[in-house]
Amino acid sequence: MPACSRAADKPPDVPGWRLVWHDEFGGRELDHTKWRPEDAALEKNNEKQYYTPEDVYLENGSLVLRSQDRPRGKRAYTSGLVETVGLFSQRYGRFEVRAKLPRGRGIWPAHWLLPDDNSWPPEIDIMELLGHDPKRIYMTNHWRAPEGPRHEGRSFEGPDFTADFHTFTMEWDPDEIRWYVDGVQRHSTRKNVPDVAMRIILNTAVGGNWPKDPDKTTLFPQYHFIDYVRVYVRDNIEFVDPPSGGVA
Repeated sequence: MPACSRAADKPPDVPGWRLVWHDEFGGRELDHTKWRPEDAALEKNNEKQYYTPEDVYLENGSLVLRSQDRPRGKRAYTSGLVETVGLFSQRYGRFEVRAKLPRGRGIWPAHWLLPDDNSWPPEIDIMELLGHDPKRIYMTNHWRAPEGPRHEGRSFEGPDFTADFHTFTMEWDPDEIRWYVDGVQRHSTRKNVPDVAMRIILNTAVGGNWPKDPDKTTLFPQYHFIDYVRVYVRDNIEFVDPPSGGVA
């Protein structure tokens, strides 16, 4: 059962962290004061999906991002993406997402952060998974060096992340980023830590340079279930630039 089943429920603070923004997805429709669903064929990574609001909806206390084998806008597939662009962004903090991930070759779910102005890098990937390898998730930091974009990260092999809900957490301090899976730290870095406010993006890409395209083994539709998203700040620090969007 979801930890908070009603939209009015506010989760407790985490020791050392103060809740500043969250969505428990307990309502009937997506809260457009918090999320913007994408409606476009984004040009990146040679991906094959058209993101449509039709594939973003709430069901049984979860946000659902659906991926379908159907053409739209000169793309072979449709899928779902939501982001907080123009609605919420934050520099530093604890970002937590509880989700059950989709699977299959060519299926590429991700929870990540990007600056509100669409500059890139920086980027912090809280979690990525390649659907043909459902027991492995990737945690990555991207930055720009004089010679161009660079990235560093680590993968973690655990249970089948498509079989049940799991909690993916990233803690971002000025001098360190730490990644956790179900409360256990699995990666950290002190190198090239970004210092700009970033928005939240949740999506499922289909195809592309990294996961490759779906094949005859890929079953559609696929569903990316998100139980909640919660964002915290250190309870003993006053940031120069507080999170936009306010406490939800």
